Amino acid sequence: MSVHQPLSAGTLPIGAANHGTSFAFWPWLKFAWLNTLRNRRRSAVTVTIAALGTAAILLAGGFALYTYQGLAQSSARSTGHLIIGKPEQFSKDEDTPLQHGLDNVAALRAKLLVDDRVRQVLPKIEFSGLISNGDKSTVMMAAGIDPDAEFAVKGPFLKIHAGQVLASGETLRVMLGEGLARSLKATPGSSLTLLASTTDGALNALDVTVAGVFSTGISDIDKRLVYTDIATAQKLLVTQRVSSLGVFLDRMESTEPTQARLRGALPQLEVRTWIDQASFYRSVKELYNRIFGALGLIIGVIVVFVVTNAMAMAIIERTREIGTLRAVGTLPSQLVRGFALEGLLLGGAGALVGALIALGVAIALLVFPVQMPPPPGRNVGYPLQVAIDAPLYLGTLAAMVLLATIASALVARRTVNKPIVDALAHV
Repeated sequence: MSVHQPLSAGTLPIGAANHGTSFAFWPWLKFAWLNTLRNRRRSAVTVTIAALGTAAILLAGGFALYTYQGLAQSSARSTGHLIIGKPEQFSKDEDTPLQHGLDNVAALRAKLLVDDRVRQVLPKIEFSGLISNGDKSTVMMAAGIDPDAEFAVKGPFLKIHAGQVLASGETLRVMLGEGLARSLKATPGSSLTLLASTTDGALNALDVTVAGVFSTGISDIDKRLVYTDIATAQKLLVTQRVSSLGVFLDRMESTEPTQARLRGALPQLEVRTWIDQASFYRSVKELYNRIFGALGLIIGVIVVFVVTNAMAMAIIERTREIGTLRAVGTLPSQLVRGFALEGLLLGGAGALVGALIALGVAIALLVFPVQMPPPPGRNVGYPLQVAIDAPLYLGTLAAMVLLATIASALVARRTVNKPIVDALAHV
């Protein structure tokens, strides 16, 4: 038999190792493919398990990425891509309301809007106090906002249950969280009283009218949250300051470059990104990274064991064949690479099928929406979606192929290095 011709339709080509012939990739890949077809049932089971493992990793990773993206957009929309305030505003507690607030807000906003990446600058006043209907008083967590700009930039970030949203120019009006409105038996048009400490430490009260009732989707927040306009909040606190400025940019990717520019332009102020204020986002990302990282590791180990088992059985069945190939001059390294190519084909086919399954499921969820139940602490659900991320797909496919190839090569090494006489005598 001449060099590089197969012993049979499914065996490896014989290499002329003694003559220094190099490893020819494509002929060996062809024979690796033929060898995987020698036991089609076993190969099909191996490919199926690799496909299911790949699909599971991609779907879990895609769900995590979609969750990260949704939380990131929600956090940035809530606070602004950048938050500007005095350094003490972020590092120290206030003795009186707005002790570390910003002055000359109009001039500062005008300066910030000069930047091409800045879409809008929204002032915000955060304060606490009491809210009363005359018979009952309860603690409130209030925010003074610029209504028209706030809703124009953020979009419908609140679900309105009754009444209407605030409008610029209308003072002495408030919006209540659903739980707070229920506690005070307040409806649109009801009169309430706000009580808070002024910037001088004195108590001040202000009569307001309920404009609307809303829900944020988080019941604990809805029991305390009150929105009013900037002018009403400043009148109650007897000040012209604001707590901070939320800077909204043209896109998420502009956050860090714009932060660097604004830090240089405003050295006396602190410029923070949305992620610095998004503790919930950071907690969820850390938790999901651990959960899905462990899941991916477990699935990867399962796939490696399945491929290893399949290749071990194939190698045992072909021990005498390996001895024959060794006897006619095929190098052990060539045989190892041939079996590695079989693992590559099995792992690659499984990874590709798994990627197609994951892609199909992700698209199907867009066409046929599935609603998830409310997570702990919330009272509204969210759509189940899976992100289609090219780096995730490419990285997972590459990892699966690499693991299968390495596992096959390691399993083959021991048998191909077996003495030729022992291999030929194998039963």
